[in-house]
Amino acid sequence: MILLSEKTRIEKSYSAIFKEKFPVDLALVVVWMVVSIVAIYLPLLIATPLRIILTLPIVLFIPGYCLIAALFPKNDDINLIERMVLSIGLSIIVVPLIGLGLHFTSWGIRLDPIVISLTIFTFVLVIIAYIQRVLLPSEERFGFPFSEIGGTIRKEIFPAGGGTVERILSVVLTVLILIAIITTIYVITVPRDGERFTEFFILGENRTAADYPDTIIIGQDYPVYVSVRNHEYRNITYTIETWMIRSEFDNMTNRSYITAMDPNDRLSLTLPHNETTIIPYNISADKMGYNRVDFLLFDEIVPGFNIAGSDRINASYRDLHLWVTVE
Repeated sequence: MILLSEKTRIEKSYSAIFKEKFPVDLALVVVWMVVSIVAIYLPLLIATPLRIILTLPIVLFIPGYCLIAALFPKNDDINLIERMVLSIGLSIIVVPLIGLGLHFTSWGIRLDPIVISLTIFTFVLVIIAYIQRVLLPSEERFGFPFSEIGGTIRKEIFPAGGGTVERILSVVLTVLILIAIITTIYVITVPRDGERFTEFFILGENRTAADYPDTIIIGQDYPVYVSVRNHEYRNITYTIETWMIRSEFDNMTNRSYITAMDPNDRLSLTLPHNETTIIPYNISADKMGYNRVDFLLFDEIVPGFNIAGSDRINASYRDLHLWVTVE
């Protein structure tokens, strides 16, 4: 049985949540997120500075701001400067943690999963922050001082009655915060060229590094996924070749030798820097005798078919293989 006081509190909470005006700062967060997502996927804005301007806040500020808004809904919990600094600091912590979590899932650290995760994280916190505020008396709720933000910041940095030492420390702290923000933005927008390489890997039928086919029945298809990620700092046209191979081990020399190597498939693709493609692929065999499937990745240089066997594998940029039994 619900007590009268609890029932009254529930009714009051319901009335507050669904009848109160939505806070302006949280509404602005929602609008900014929607506009940023449009900028990320709209082809006209992909190569423009406007895309960077719109998306930087959703990485460096908005997640932390929403978290602070949910944790500190009262106006006097923390001052405005502390909110701003903590919003930036928490964003720098939260966003990499979300990326780390995605790394251990089948989605990986790619654009779509990151955008979806940040959007869900932000919108959930916006709802929590809104509920937290409307359950408080109106005079206690935090409201972003848009109309007097300059005076508020100046008052927080240079409080009335502060001594000379306090003013100097406030100026130094403000300068250090600005330097940290500018440095972070510069590192993100103007990254240094690192090591140039290409990732090439095979995933099983569930898009994980497991469940690879080890027995192939002639005439049946076995699904896998071939993935390429470009870290070459330029557009690369890749060629992927699949070969069915019979390899035998020589106990005298303790080495494996290719006794048969037949082409199975070939495809080309152009991939921009820092982009990943995952290609669904079916492994199949049309005759007995094979015990290995080789995937060869070539960049711009693809040798002619006069280069075969181990020489062709060595000439590839990257190579992968699966050991199989054909029945």
